[in-house]
Amino acid sequence: MNAILLVASGGAIGSVARYLVGILMTRVFGASFPYGTLTVNVVGGLLMGLFIELLARRFDGSNELRLFVAVGIMGGFTTFSSFSLDVALLWERGEVITALIYVLLSVILSIGALFLGLWLARAVA
Repeated sequence: MNAILLVASGGAIGSVARYLVGILMTRVFGASFPYGTLTVNVVGGLLMGLFIELLARRFDGSNELRLFVAVGIMGGFTTFSSFSLDVALLWERGEVITALIYVLLSVILSIGALFLGLWLARAVA
């Protein structure tokens, strides 16, 4: 139960941060391009890399800290950071083909599933 509370509280922080970044990017650059989403995905990847390397590997961070920051805050901020970490871990283990397959499947299947959801919802309505 403690793990769930850590993830949930971190997720709330990350979600609010994502929302605020989206508002800021729209105010600064306008709504003609998804700058907010792009920003959180890129910044999220950078922050996840920094966190994992510095806290988890160099400073022996606790599992609770990992749950709160990596799964909670970063997961709430952008799940793309988790995806990016998965790809990096596969790549660093020498599983380059698996990493590339994971990238392709994730992007193609996720976008395809979104279109399927749109189609299903429109068909029912």
